Amino acid sequence: MQTNPQLELVTSYVQYTGQHIFLTGKAGTGKTTFLHNLREHPLKRMVVVAPTGVAAINARGVTIHSFFQLPFGPLIGLDRMKTDQMRFNKEKVNIIRSLDLLVIDEISMVRADLLDAIDAVLRRFRAHNKPFGGLQLLMIGDLQQLSPVVKEDERELLRDYYETPYFFSSRALRETSFVSIELTQVFRQQDNHFISILNQVRENRLDKPSLELLNQRYIPDFQPDEKEGYVTLCTHNAQAKRINDNQLQSLAGEEHRFKAQIEGSFPEYSYPTEFELVVKKSAQVMFVKNDTSPEKLFYNGKIGKITRIENETVFVLCPGEENEIAVPRMVWENVKYSLKADTDEIVEETEGTFTQYPLRLAWAITIHKSQGLTFERAIIDAQSSFAHGQVYVALSRCKTLEGMVLSRPINARSIINDHTVKGFTEQIEQNQPDETQLSSARVAYQHELLMELFRFAQFRNRILYIEKIINENAGSIPTPVRNVFNRMFSLLHAEVWEVADKFQTQIKQLLPQQPNVEQNDALQIRIGKAAGYFSEKIKTIILDVLPKADLDIDNKTVKKQLKDAVKRFENDAQIKYESLKACLNGFCLKDLLQAKATAAIEKAKPKETVKKETDNKETAPTVVLDNENISHPVLFNQLRLWRMARATELTVPAYVIFSQKALYELVHFLPTDKKSLLKINGIGEKKITQFGQEIIEIIQEYCEEKGIKL
Repeated sequence: MQTNPQLELVTSYVQYTGQHIFLTGKAGTGKTTFLHNLREHPLKRMVVVAPTGVAAINARGVTIHSFFQLPFGPLIGLDRMKTDQMRFNKEKVNIIRSLDLLVIDEISMVRADLLDAIDAVLRRFRAHNKPFGGLQLLMIGDLQQLSPVVKEDERELLRDYYETPYFFSSRALRETSFVSIELTQVFRQQDNHFISILNQVRENRLDKPSLELLNQRYIPDFQPDEKEGYVTLCTHNAQAKRINDNQLQSLAGEEHRFKAQIEGSFPEYSYPTEFELVVKKSAQVMFVKNDTSPEKLFYNGKIGKITRIENETVFVLCPGEENEIAVPRMVWENVKYSLKADTDEIVEETEGTFTQYPLRLAWAITIHKSQGLTFERAIIDAQSSFAHGQVYVALSRCKTLEGMVLSRPINARSIINDHTVKGFTEQIEQNQPDETQLSSARVAYQHELLMELFRFAQFRNRILYIEKIINENAGSIPTPVRNVFNRMFSLLHAEVWEVADKFQTQIKQLLPQQPNVEQNDALQIRIGKAAGYFSEKIKTIILDVLPKADLDIDNKTVKKQLKDAVKRFENDAQIKYESLKACLNGFCLKDLLQAKATAAIEKAKPKETVKKETDNKETAPTVVLDNENISHPVLFNQLRLWRMARATELTVPAYVIFSQKALYELVHFLPTDKKSLLKINGIGEKKITQFGQEIIEIIQEYCEEKGIKL
């Protein structure tokens, strides 16, 4: 259970509202811990993504680019990309459609164009008229630490589209409202004076007394005691590598090389530590993973020294401890998200593993790679800082001021802060949400879901589009097909849309009595009854009818267009039906979200098989759209299947045998001789010669079985 009021507030916003959330906070305030807890106890159907491979592995999520299948480089005009450039398999589409929550870790590193690209994908597979497809975002990160990587040529391109490269300049995000919650309780440092200095550096307002106190930690030519485990934090990879290589070479003794074991798919850019670990006895190392055993002997960032290497086992002794740690090889997993077959639950599936000792040489490490780590003792060389927030990140890695040594004095020029970020973060600090705002957001979310539940405008749009296809292609679509959709439209108008409009008025009248829907007894009774009424109408008017649809018309282009439109309509109806059923006993947020998510997953349908004519004499028509508009549906099915079989045999399209319009006339007029067969539209002497006798025999046999006198 969370005891921190700010974390409880975040948890409630995630669980009970649909509002986007930016969770931020100073270094060491528990953002990463919150994410791990959320993953262990998810409040909604969610996935976790991050901008880099290493960040994704650390968050036990996946990269943004891999999940959303996005190219690297500036993502301008993604909405105009061709569909075949963004092909998604059915499982990925189902995951996206059934999500309630998208968690983006290290959001400070996500560029505005990347966030807009996420929006484009979500709109494509979810609600196209809502930012991020109507999905809730939880964005976690600290803008004062890591910033987006933008090359100079990319900066020039992005400048024409965005005010800044930061995520908060995203066009999609600006169409929404989001709450920003800042965690303020620092767990890493306990000294309030040191915390105050760090805050001043963070906000670029370091005063003279604090600067002087900070620079008292400058110790020229400092030579640390090897037993104390100091690590040097520097700005560049080359600098850190040079220090580590020199220190390792200065040690006597044999080099030991340990290569990681890779199984399955684990891309190189996601390697959590060195593929080949090169160490010697007495080398200073840092643990790069937490101990998962009950003993918890080490944690990510803990410094120690190798005491011996025996039988492929590395022993490490840490400062202030008496007992060595026998370091095991550990496994990092590269995961992907999939749907569990029996429950449709979103689960993590391991694609590959990386097995290595959780160690790296640690006389020096870059400030960038120190992100998220805590050091008892560190030597900081930040004089050559080149990026926003680098000095703050370096200083905030230290637990105490006394455990810090500066290799060179800090000066104002070393502290680089982006003024745009400063303005944004100041706004966050001044507009922290409270319980009252949470309560309002919670009620607003309930109202939004409730009104949407009894809103059927999308149905109207779907069926109007189907009617448009039918009207524009009247010559290709038989009259019975048109009649069914006309009647469906009429029934929906009278028995669903008009009734729903009246019920929404009732909802608005009852809500003021108790805005919290789940606590409004009178409204809950009405919701249960309305859910029963509308779910039954959706079933009888739409879901019982559409599966019988004979949409296998002769014109292939129109056929595909019509089938796609009907499929979307049926999917929408299924989601609405399941959502309404979840409210038969009243509105329950959790039950409604679960029902919607499960219904949004498109189930694979069994492939149809073509049966021989003799197998279908008394079979109920499984593909006939409307029995009332077809005089003899069983005969219709027999002739349709016979036509399909003959077309397959002759390797010609089905309409070459006879047209679909002719099929409807055959079952209406029941011709049993060549003279009456000639009256059927599209059947002439040539087709009678080829197929006439077979058609007549099928019709005669049917009429005899049914006792029909001609």
